[in-house]
Amino acid sequence: MSEPVISLNERSARSGLAAGEQLQTYGIVVPAKDAKGVKMKIHGHGRLGGELGDHLMHTVGAASGGAGSIAAGMPQTSGGALVLRITDQRVGLVGQRDGVPVWEVPRAWVVRVERRPRLQLLARFRLHYADGSWLAFMTARRRTVEGFQALIG
Repeated sequence: MSEPVISLNERSARSGLAAGEQLQTYGIVVPAKDAKGVKMKIHGHGRLGGELGDHLMHTVGAASGGAGSIAAGMPQTSGGALVLRITDQRVGLVGQRDGVPVWEVPRAWVVRVERRPRLQLLARFRLHYADGSWLAFMTARRRTVEGFQALIG
């Protein structure tokens, strides 16, 4: 009997789990503060529209919390897709191809998931942390956000 085939994303989500740690769900996300390629139509100003779109994405509604907050601890990323995984012990981002941890926090530090209005084709949501700070993320599938909400609230 052959073993079930798992996707590269699931393999990345399962990578590096501690003994006994259980993966509960995962999804492909892009941190809003580092997103690239957000376009805005400004007649005759294609590159300028892209730069303005990226600037707005990184500054308006991307994160909340001052220096020393949980949200402020997330490092800058490449702006590409990552795997957000939720286990019974932690919530964090890992590389989509290699499963290398980018940033993780104890599960108890994440208090809720807030679904936000869509941005064109992407579903938006915020992870709220115990200290009142939050980070915004985008994903292609609304079901991903709903899965996170079902586990965290």
